Amino acid sequence: MAIKQLRTLFANQYQPGQPARIRPGDALTEPGGDYEALHKQMKRLFNSKPGKKYGRFTDDIGESPLSSWLKDYLDDKQSFTSLTDRLFGQWQELLNGAQEEFEGHLMMVHEALADSEVVYLLVMENDSAMRFDAKQTLDATDILSLSRLNLAVRIELDDWRGENPGENYLTLVHARGTGEGGDLFIKLCGFTNQVDVEKETLTFLDAVEAFAKSSEPEEAGKVRTRAYEFCKEQHALGEPVAIEALSGYLDENQPERFKEFASQTAEMPESGVLHPDHRKVKKLVRIAGSGGGMSVSFSSDLVNQAIYYDRDKDALTITRLPKALREQLQRYLEAREE
Repeated sequence: MAIKQLRTLFANQYQPGQPARIRPGDALTEPGGDYEALHKQMKRLFNSKPGKKYGRFTDDIGESPLSSWLKDYLDDKQSFTSLTDRLFGQWQELLNGAQEEFEGHLMMVHEALADSEVVYLLVMENDSAMRFDAKQTLDATDILSLSRLNLAVRIELDDWRGENPGENYLTLVHARGTGEGGDLFIKLCGFTNQVDVEKETLTFLDAVEAFAKSSEPEEAGKVRTRAYEFCKEQHALGEPVAIEALSGYLDENQPERFKEFASQTAEMPESGVLHPDHRKVKKLVRIAGSGGGMSVSFSSDLVNQAIYYDRDKDALTITRLPKALREQLQRYLEAREE
């Protein structure tokens, strides 16, 4: 990882109707050290965040001109300082009209990876902390939160401006509870949603399940497990699921088999890429449910081996109980009998 350019801005809007206050930092070229460590942690939070959205820049550059400014920067028509000056100015204008209080650090990072370049725009929040000052007087202070990231966008520059541009080169983190600030951040980014994550999750699950059922019975469980593992690994990397890569992962001897099967049995996107919600993909390997004071979760591989479901009686029979559960039940029953 190498940061080519980085710049931060602190902005707050404590009194709706009044101008927002901003404090921009200097543009830093290859800052290294602590900045690299901070960005690495922010990327870790970004990649692990569930419910990300995928899309592209809006065509309305009058309202959201970031794409135009960024293009000029990448074409060497303006400096990174000029780009961020414009961006920070727009952020201040958006906050000026906000009706809710806001406080946070806006950080833009241009990063060069081994095989691509990306730009991150993140809103970093503060945590409160206590410390003793030099006179041993207790003092409250604010520090950057290294555990929360609720607003951020990643721009895949090669997918946006490369020889074979992609349809969805923006990945957005927009957590619940961000309120008006979250809406303004989306406008700042110029993000427009092009991917129906719920639909693509169902497409992924249906294709894998159908493929598993078409396989030999002893292979079906392995197919589901490997599909889930692949999806989980992609989520950890912050990447979508490429059907061709998944196909090779599921069957190394016949790497095209799943891809061909999925194209015939499911409505796959032309891009050959899906963006499934990894939380829901877990259904491939686990069966879970709760209600009425009961919560049950177990590996799907245990069905008809250690767990049996009687549809007529709507009854679940569990054999080979986990040791800890068995001991808890024994202690509970012994206590009731005393």
